[in-house]
Amino acid sequence: MKKKLLSVLLSVTVLASALSFTACSDKDKNGNTDEKATEGELTVYTALEDEQVSTYLEDFNKKYPDIKVNVVRESTGIITAKLIAEKDNPQADVVWGTAASSMMVLDDQGGLKGYAPEGVERILPEFKSDKDTPTWVGIDAWETAIVVNTEEAEKLNLPEIKSYDDLLDPAFKGHIVMSNPNSSGTGFLTVSAVLQLMGEDEGWEYLDKLDENIAMYTHSGSKPAKMASSGECAVGISFGYAGLSQKEDGAPVEVIFLEEGSGWDLEANALINKDEINPVAYTFLDWAISDSAMALYKENYPIITTNDVGEYEGYEGDPLEQLIENDFSWAASSRDDILKTWMEKYDAKSEAEE
Repeated sequence: MKKKLLSVLLSVTVLASALSFTACSDKDKNGNTDEKATEGELTVYTALEDEQVSTYLEDFNKKYPDIKVNVVRESTGIITAKLIAEKDNPQADVVWGTAASSMMVLDDQGGLKGYAPEGVERILPEFKSDKDTPTWVGIDAWETAIVVNTEEAEKLNLPEIKSYDDLLDPAFKGHIVMSNPNSSGTGFLTVSAVLQLMGEDEGWEYLDKLDENIAMYTHSGSKPAKMASSGECAVGISFGYAGLSQKEDGAPVEVIFLEEGSGWDLEANALINKDEINPVAYTFLDWAISDSAMALYKENYPIITTNDVGEYEGYEGDPLEQLIENDFSWAASSRDDILKTWMEKYDAKSEAEE
């Protein structure tokens, strides 16, 4: 492995003890309870793509036709801000498929409740909370990749890209699109990786220079890949599978993983800390790491978090080898400062809000 994966370790203190659900509840040492339900209604916040949500929920609805799932879908940044704003009066029951770095921020603030879903022992240690009763559980990982439209690159006579420094070549001025880390999890993991790989001072200097070549910052992590695919830009800083799927669909793109390594994050699930836990939330979280759910996730993000991943379709090698040593604890604690600094420096190039 290029850089040994760092076990995701948190050094946070649980701010409030778990409340009992009812006087007759029976919880085991993992926080599991006998109050799971197979009928009812729950509210799920997610940053998963709309088309993914509908496909995944078909599987859930087949298994639990008497549970109505109300989905609130937004980008990672918006979901994170919403969860933090609602922390003292939570509206969601469950978070599904939202960046682990965001989950850690909420966990630090006492917004998550420990729960060990059925089958959690299948999840590799580096992909879930290290607490005795995990406060979040990862389902899949995604990593920074550069998506190049080969036709546009040839037309513009753009140089080859292998490293982060290559993106600073003046030939790329106005031809690169990247996502805004305030709204996009992909944008945040990319900026976080630069700061970790280069150090904060040098990292911000690098991002200053990169900004000179950026045409626009999008609010979606997959949009730069789609724009490169359609020829709207020559180079999109996106994530691996977004580019690979465009290539599979016949787009004239090349997907490049930079030689220094890729920033990455996990899509994770968590139980929201509320005075009264919705019993169907446990049922949903159990399903959300089931074999059938994992098989669906793997169709969109080949890096899933169980220990039986098998082949990584579309990748030339094992994508785990590409992932940098990621300090999630630092990323979570530094998140606000990173986003504030980024906004002050580069937000003028962000696309207009829809």
